[in-house]
Amino acid sequence: MEYIEIGQIVNTNGLKGVVKINPFTDDINKFKSLKYIYIQLKNELKKVKIEQVRFNKNQVLLKLEGIDSIEEAEKYRNFYVKTEKETQEELGEDTYYIVDLIGLDVFSDKDEYLGKIDDVFPTGSNDVYVIKDNLGKQILIPAIADVVKKVDLKNKKMIINLIPGLL
Repeated sequence: MEYIEIGQIVNTNGLKGVVKINPFTDDINKFKSLKYIYIQLKNELKKVKIEQVRFNKNQVLLKLEGIDSIEEAEKYRNFYVKTEKETQEELGEDTYYIVDLIGLDVFSDKDEYLGKIDDVFPTGSNDVYVIKDNLGKQILIPAIADVVKKVDLKNKKMIINLIPGLL
């Protein structure tokens, strides 16, 4: 089974074991449809039933079964939260899960190898792809139509247009 990270537990909320999550999704309402989550412990995934979902600003507040005190909730701070990938909805055209982009080989439209996607981070207006070459040098590429020409998840490849001033 394949899992995707959907957030990180960053704090507690109240005294009854509620955890505060920074979501890794544009639509935090997706948490409402989940019945359970997986918490990535050191070497295992712990399946935990969701008892209640609330929102505070851009964070998700989850009351999880078996976590009934602030002390118990505190033990999960900084752990990542996952769900089964197949439970996630199909995305629209030119929209991808970050987990699917990490590791893609990136080539220029002139077939020059630039490196692999190492990270993706949002900037508000668009995402930015962090491409790392074989020497560890990073290139930052905006995820915009003028730059990203083709994403081929099946062959783990992305083609970009090196517009002037990009490198």
